[in-house]
Amino acid sequence: MIKVGIVGGTGYTGVELLRLLAVHPDVQLTAITSRKEDGLPVADMFPSLRGVVDLAFSSPDKADLTQCDVVFFATPHGVAMAQAPALLAAGVKVIDLAADFRLKDQATFEKWYKIPHTAPELIEEAVYGLPELNRDDIKGARLIANPGCYPTTMQLGFVPLLKAGLVDAGNLIADCKSGVSGAGRKAEIGTLFSESSDNFKAYGVHGHRHTPETSAQLARYTEQKVGLIFTPHLVPMIRGMHATLYARLNKDIDDAALQALFEDTYKDSAFVDVMPFGSHPETRSTRGSNMLRLALHRPEGGNTVVILVVQDNLVKGASGQAVQCMNLMFGLDETTGLKQIALLP
Repeated sequence: MIKVGIVGGTGYTGVELLRLLAVHPDVQLTAITSRKEDGLPVADMFPSLRGVVDLAFSSPDKADLTQCDVVFFATPHGVAMAQAPALLAAGVKVIDLAADFRLKDQATFEKWYKIPHTAPELIEEAVYGLPELNRDDIKGARLIANPGCYPTTMQLGFVPLLKAGLVDAGNLIADCKSGVSGAGRKAEIGTLFSESSDNFKAYGVHGHRHTPETSAQLARYTEQKVGLIFTPHLVPMIRGMHATLYARLNKDIDDAALQALFEDTYKDSAFVDVMPFGSHPETRSTRGSNMLRLALHRPEGGNTVVILVVQDNLVKGASGQAVQCMNLMFGLDETTGLKQIALLP
């Protein structure tokens, strides 16, 4: 059994990890930390876990995380970089769901996240945890930088086209929408029911910190300079993410060949569903599951490819993807504990 610790178990990604790991056949939940909720039974905070998780939260100084095989950090940016060096030195593998190790350039990280990086020696070692693109590297990793939710949709949508050299990498557009849970489990005016319900708005238009993460990863698959316009939106639902991606073709290719390109790219990826050409994937078709669905369009047969991508931002966009990485790191089947079917209606 894999002994698992979770640092920061009271947020949405933390409880999602608990939901998935509590029924994982190869996992033993060992420690769940929360400084504020020290001693509180997990099931008292999250009744959905009654009878399934019998642990109590413990403060970080009481939890002996070095006894774990792997520790997930479902914490604000900056926490993992402070604790990862000691855990790694003790032989514990680390999966960070925040952004501490996503960017390889330290200056870029500090510019966008406004905090100093305290473990720069680990930046290069960290493996970007997007299994569909980095499966082999993840298998041998001891430190995983779990991707952001928006970047997951953008990369899985754009990468097949970039690798094939079919589109202008300098003219990529991503128009993306996320449910309110993407903002985290905290009291904030913008995510209050009265503010977000029956409302729709864009944010971060001038620049969003997922842009440098996504651009840096996309650059690995093209010799062109990547130019990405990314606009996120908040939609009045709890879970779900929809990305509408636009790319301009620079070579002649028919629709059947475009479809075949994506189907071939993801033929061995259990959690990417390439739907028939011209389909319209819905967010509810992925709710509560680790599945990402995408579909291709080519308006009026022109030179613009439109890729529609949907996922659950808390599962494939966060905790489910982290568990997917853990499975690979410990030699398990990638799908272990992640075969939940989406909830509908």
